[in-house]
Amino acid sequence: MKDSLDRSVSLGRHSGAHRSSRRGNAKRIFAASLTMFLTEQCLALTTPAIIASVASLQCLEYRIVGICYWLLCTPFGCTVRTSPKVRHFIPELVVSSYSNTGSNPWGEMSALSVPTPLSQGGGNLITPSSQRDNLPRFKNVDGIGHPGGAALTALAQSFGFGYACPSGAVPLAPYYLSTLDPLAWRHAIPESVYPQALTPGMREIGSQAFGNMWGSVYPRQGFLVQPDDFKAAAVMAQRASDFITRVGQPHVYLPLQPMPAPGYWPPQPVMENNINNHRWQLLTPMVQSTCAIFPSATLQSAEGAYAWSLWRPYRCCQRMGQTFLFSIDFDGGQ
Repeated sequence: MKDSLDRSVSLGRHSGAHRSSRRGNAKRIFAASLTMFLTEQCLALTTPAIIASVASLQCLEYRIVGICYWLLCTPFGCTVRTSPKVRHFIPELVVSSYSNTGSNPWGEMSALSVPTPLSQGGGNLITPSSQRDNLPRFKNVDGIGHPGGAALTALAQSFGFGYACPSGAVPLAPYYLSTLDPLAWRHAIPESVYPQALTPGMREIGSQAFGNMWGSVYPRQGFLVQPDDFKAAAVMAQRASDFITRVGQPHVYLPLQPMPAPGYWPPQPVMENNINNHRWQLLTPMVQSTCAIFPSATLQSAEGAYAWSLWRPYRCCQRMGQTFLFSIDFDGGQ
């Protein structure tokens, strides 16, 4: 009997060590993938590089924020079960902002934004003179469903986080293509007469008081007077994400507004200057492993083409019964 017990203990230790080894291998695989694509940051943006970019714990920001209560009923009676309520960010969209129509820096998706009879050309009305930096820059913008949702779930599990919330975005879905929205994106109709567009200080990215105001959200069009190309591209990305995450906006787009469900709380629409509401991860001209909101550090692209992952926070809990009763938030739901 003693020999049998010793063998059981030995097997248990071996099984535990094997599980630890698998978790360690998963972590090393994700780290190696991220390092490889960061090293290849000068190459064209590809789908594998975008998927690998989700290996960022700083962007993920996974944490347990509460407890969910469920009612589980069987033929023998009903009991109350609990599950942790978690909150983490999910990359929902790849938002590309670029000067030349049809030249989306995400190579596999560039065919979606070919020029149309009403959306041709592009580029900037910028002169070489340093005395004339008040001419508008133009950017096309595409918002495509992020392809890295499954990789993010695997990342969370490999690091021992356990349950992860599903994304409300459809991978590779074209939520917005500015070439199909010429009236609003190229002519600012009808938003050029909105109060948000006519009133100084409303819906600005950054702050004039702190000297870091990059531009205004309204009108949500492709032109902006901004001498810095990166800042102009970022403002366009912010403008597009603003209406993509809302319904009933005067643009041609597919709304990205996931519906809540028992034990599942999707994010609110994007609001500028709020780091708890959304975050951006730069994908090109280089892949960065951190997320931030605008204003942020700038990095110029020689081609005038930029892309970011848009991360937004989700809250959820694993279903432990047929009926969701209620939940408690440790952080007040922030």
